[in-house]
Amino acid sequence: MTQFNTPGFIEGQIDKNEDIKIRRKRLKFRSWHRGIKEADILLGSFADQFLDQMTPEQLDLYENLLREADSDLVAWITSDRPEPEQYDHDVMKMLKSIDYIKIIK
Repeated sequence: MTQFNTPGFIEGQIDKNEDIKIRRKRLKFRSWHRGIKEADILLGSFADQFLDQMTPEQLDLYENLLREADSDLVAWITSDRPEPEQYDHDVMKMLKSIDYIKIIK
């Protein structure tokens, strides 16, 4: 089982039977309500722009990313630190492709 760097956070397994619309709404909510404002802006803006076009496989990758600590996610997305090998995928590339400076203006 994969270990995530989120002490105290308990998340169930990905439910492959969850309605895709409900899943996207849940992931969008989780993206905008992280705990630190920087993560809210980065992940919430990403969710608004990309979630509706993502495949179920990409949603799986994104949902696993959301299980990580905000400080790690922000560092990876902003390239302050390289992401771990398991997160070197197309969803991370999409996260890094957004011009977040334009979003916060």
